[in-house]
Amino acid sequence: MTSLLRQVMLFACFVASVFSVAQSGYQVITVQDGGTIRGTVKWQGALPHLVASEINKDTQICDPLGQKHRDLERLLVAPSGGVANTVVYLRNIAKGKAMDLPAQRRFLDQKNCRYEPHILLVPSQATLTVRDSDPLLHTVQMSGNADYNLPFVREGQEITRPMTREGAVSLRCNAGHVWMNGEMIVARHPYYAVTDKDGNFALTDVPPGDYEIVAWHEGWKVVGESSLYDIATQLRVKRPVFSDPIMWSKAVTVSPRQTVDVKFTLGERTPQIAQGN
Repeated sequence: MTSLLRQVMLFACFVASVFSVAQSGYQVITVQDGGTIRGTVKWQGALPHLVASEINKDTQICDPLGQKHRDLERLLVAPSGGVANTVVYLRNIAKGKAMDLPAQRRFLDQKNCRYEPHILLVPSQATLTVRDSDPLLHTVQMSGNADYNLPFVREGQEITRPMTREGAVSLRCNAGHVWMNGEMIVARHPYYAVTDKDGNFALTDVPPGDYEIVAWHEGWKVVGESSLYDIATQLRVKRPVFSDPIMWSKAVTVSPRQTVDVKFTLGERTPQIAQGN
């Protein structure tokens, strides 16, 4: 066997082993008589007092409307009580449809010193694309199940990175825009959804069976501040520290070709379960 052939075979074995590990937790099948889970996440009780963050830097770009403060977007409740930006997913599912998570949740835009969308949903082993639409220095610092620190030095710049570890990732700006924050879930299967502005969600083409359905909310309380070195001004600034995410779950049975409704309520006293995806 030639040296080149041996190298090719070793590389092929490596790729196959990596693919096998990536797919080991979930099997793609043709779903027969799949059902749908629809539902809502509603706020229960009085709304908490949320403190906005002062926009004290690069106001021409970051505050084009002259509002002087920016909502941190950690808790968005519609007039109907629906809670946006809650991630709802099936915990104990081993097989089902192919990955079809929405492409727009894999693309993060930095625009007017704000992350759009606020909640990202990226398949495990897939690529996240981050764009800077501001003529400013930004850095996207990730913590949790990804640890990239991405610098953006010009308007229109894009950076892509693979998301290789399943779970939650927090995103913050290290260039002094302390109010910029977002969250990302790296998912191993397609049965994930993010609630819309009215708190609605849907999981489709679910194999009939019994499941645990989980709601994950990022948490909204500011519990402190952390000191941050602003690489642009070379000064120390304070960034808000948020409370831990909240998770709660229910049992759900999906019947062939049927739709089942699931209603979650979120509030100051929502019972929590152990975290994990």
